[in-house]
Amino acid sequence: MRHAITIDVEDWYQSTFDPNAELSERFERNTMNVLEVLAKHNVCGTFFVLGLAAEKSPQIVKAIAGAGHEVQSHGYGHLEVFKQTEDEFRQDIQRAKKMLEDMTGQEIFGYRAPSFSIDDTRTPWALDVLVETGHRYDSSIFPLKKSRYGIDNYPPSPQIVETAKGNRLVEAPVACFDWLGKRRAVGGGGYFRLLPYWVIRKAWRQCEKNGRPGITYMHPYEYDPSEMDAFKDKVSLKMRLHQGLGRKGFPNKVDRLLHDFEFASLKDILAKFLAKLP
Repeated sequence: MRHAITIDVEDWYQSTFDPNAELSERFERNTMNVLEVLAKHNVCGTFFVLGLAAEKSPQIVKAIAGAGHEVQSHGYGHLEVFKQTEDEFRQDIQRAKKMLEDMTGQEIFGYRAPSFSIDDTRTPWALDVLVETGHRYDSSIFPLKKSRYGIDNYPPSPQIVETAKGNRLVEAPVACFDWLGKRRAVGGGGYFRLLPYWVIRKAWRQCEKNGRPGITYMHPYEYDPSEMDAFKDKVSLKMRLHQGLGRKGFPNKVDRLLHDFEFASLKDILAKFLAKLP
């Protein structure tokens, strides 16, 4: 069974701590590291590229597309959807879509919101706006409720969903699994950094047993354990620990996952669903 590996291309300090900051060049080097890892395992993934990152480093976008990976949108400014009005969101994703299409010469039809910030209470209009702007799949809904995002008991498998206005698109939640009587997050980010690999492997085996692909996500900055030291004068120790713990062992976990299971791009995993859309 094939699973999907996805990468959110952004700069840590700008996307996590200060949305008005200039993007550093660290994300360029870290993204190239990710490309080398995927090439080593002969895997094509999906890169959700932030518009600001593409604007600063168009050569990175071209390197991703040139290596045969899928390029899709992470929006333009890395502002959570629930912090935008409906019109602001429309402008943001249209700007990112056009920019990435101009750079790659390919249609951009997939989207992932910053911080999984599409839910059923604060942004009930978001999926309709995605369809209206030419997007056919989304991977923004976290399939369990967390403090900042997610929908409790959301179906964990990719599926075609109908929006409030009767539009249809494919929703592809990131991986979760059931353990000790509770649904748990495992798909990437801090969950992936902090969980031991045997738990991650257990989750992916459960996904296969249940006949659903495990969709993992990561950020290039998770390949950069030294980054926290660069911002120790600007970021609190608590934030540095929250965002930095587990980075040192992160690359090895990704290597093991790519070795133990078969991975592909998200559009390939979703092909049978996308074929049913207009």
